[in-house]
Amino acid sequence: MSDHIPAFTLPATSGEVSSDALKGSAYVLFFYPRDDTSGCTKENEAFTALAPDFEALGVKLYGVSKDSIASHEKFMAKKALTVPLISDEAGDLSERLGVWKEKSMYGKKFMGIERSTFLVGKDGAIVREWRKVKVPGHAEEVLDAARAL
Repeated sequence: MSDHIPAFTLPATSGEVSSDALKGSAYVLFFYPRDDTSGCTKENEAFTALAPDFEALGVKLYGVSKDSIASHEKFMAKKALTVPLISDEAGDLSERLGVWKEKSMYGKKFMGIERSTFLVGKDGAIVREWRKVKVPGHAEEVLDAARAL
């Protein structure tokens, strides 16, 4: 993996988001497996709760999964989430960042998004990455790292 976020342009609940348009801003991409599942809901709620703190630092937040925009919008409305969600339905960005992994649950192997977060600097360089994220305290840890930018 390079030390820069790969170029991307993807649909989001806030309209199209691209790496080019984000240049000059620091931002967080947090990848999660699926809309409206318990861990993903908790993670999205934690980032939503801290969104004003990230905003005060000038750091944009985006959640990313392979769910459709329609699914994202339903999830946001149901859980009162405010962080824009990006749809990576084709999985291209997930694959290029190495978060599309073989997973195992109840003895069955399947492909899915490994919960991962990337803090990206104003120049598009990845400042910090978290792999195999555990949800409790994670959003706060990312905020602390954002404060150090």
